Amino acid sequence: MLIRLEPRGEASRAMVYQSPLIAVVLTLLASMVMFWVLGTNPLQAIHAFFIEPISTLDGLAELLVKATPLVLIGIGLSLGFQANIWNIGAEGQLTLGAIFGGVLALAFFDVDTPFLLPAMLIAGIIGGMAWAAIPAFLKTRYNTNEILTSLMLTYVGLLLLSYLIHGPLRDPDGFNFPESRLFHDAAVLPIIFEGTRLHIGWLIALFVAVLAWILIVKHIIGFQIRVIGMAPAAASFAGFKEKRLVWLTLLMSGGAAGLAGVIEVAGPIGQIVPVVSPGYGFTAIIVAFLGRLHPIGVVLAGLLMALTYLGGDSAQITMNLPNAVTGVFQGMLLFFLLASDVLISYRIKFGSARTRESTA
Repeated sequence: MLIRLEPRGEASRAMVYQSPLIAVVLTLLASMVMFWVLGTNPLQAIHAFFIEPISTLDGLAELLVKATPLVLIGIGLSLGFQANIWNIGAEGQLTLGAIFGGVLALAFFDVDTPFLLPAMLIAGIIGGMAWAAIPAFLKTRYNTNEILTSLMLTYVGLLLLSYLIHGPLRDPDGFNFPESRLFHDAAVLPIIFEGTRLHIGWLIALFVAVLAWILIVKHIIGFQIRVIGMAPAAASFAGFKEKRLVWLTLLMSGGAAGLAGVIEVAGPIGQIVPVVSPGYGFTAIIVAFLGRLHPIGVVLAGLLMALTYLGGDSAQITMNLPNAVTGVFQGMLLFFLLASDVLISYRIKFGSARTRESTA
């Protein structure tokens, strides 16, 4: 018995947008089986993972705090992915944004000025863009694969952060712990709701989503990005400059990741630490595809993936489940999403080897 994939004549547009929901449902069913195998009541585990973390106002606030970097990075990555520019190094660009913005906060530690926080945000964007400019230059000048270069630069950025936090940026009064001094109040993002950690970074993320929607839907640059992603030959025939779009999309995605990095250190963390992100730069890749590379979809997908982080912590505390459950859930979600996408473009055909030979 042979199983093969046969291309469909035309992919269903409705299924393109329904497949993320199908992937989520299949992930929930598979996770229930996983919890049952682990010897845990599946319904209790699902409640602890998805319901309990957002059952209070503080939980909802934490959901938005976690979703902020995922939405920012996911929107930036989705712009490049639409043009077939694959920036996989958002984690490193986030790290450089945190370093640039954090260094500025520490340099003006004793200065109480309202201009410090905006300057930090701009510095974070510049840091992420500078790190993304390296694979952009290598791609346009030497046709180097941006997947490899951006990914490898992630580890360089993490090592740079480790060097700085164990050396020049370490708090001299911190008893030799690898962390910077706490930022001045002028360098910390204002809180939206008192009693929670929800800061204005979430509003910034929503504003960036609106800007991205306008860029993609209303602006000529968005049109060029979509055309070069769907039909590179047509884009070349129309005179679109591919190298310029490579630079543009990588710098935009790097700047968004850098902004997410400085928001993390100026928001919930409040200082520079050895681990700024639990992997937001990689998780945002799932967010971008789950959101169908659309700004509104990315916002919703960012909320869902943020819930997996909160749910993992909640399940670990209340049900003694391993923290690795979060990664497993995210992996299953990506697997079912990719499987759904394959079945949108292909149909499964069954047949024997003899049938295949006679058809040939």
